[in-house]
Amino acid sequence: MKAVITVIGHDTVGILHKVSGICAARNANVVEVTQSVLQDLFAMFMLVDITGLNCDYSELSASLTKLGEELGLSIHVMHEDIFNSMHRI
Repeated sequence: MKAVITVIGHDTVGILHKVSGICAARNANVVEVTQSVLQDLFAMFMLVDITGLNCDYSELSASLTKLGEELGLSIHVMHEDIFNSMHRI
């Protein structure tokens, strides 16, 4: 199982480090990352393997949402099945 994490907001040092640290602490393996900085706007998409999570999926999501609030970023976690259903033509 995989999840998609999106991060949008003002660019600051360490965003990737902080998000991936939360994933690592919960045994969510980062599979792919793409990020862009347009002027001072940071945008990142991560695909993480959540098969080996050592917590509930909701705890991973809540931890990343809380990080987003602390950093003034919009961080969302979406299960791969929901993401695929939303983007299927």
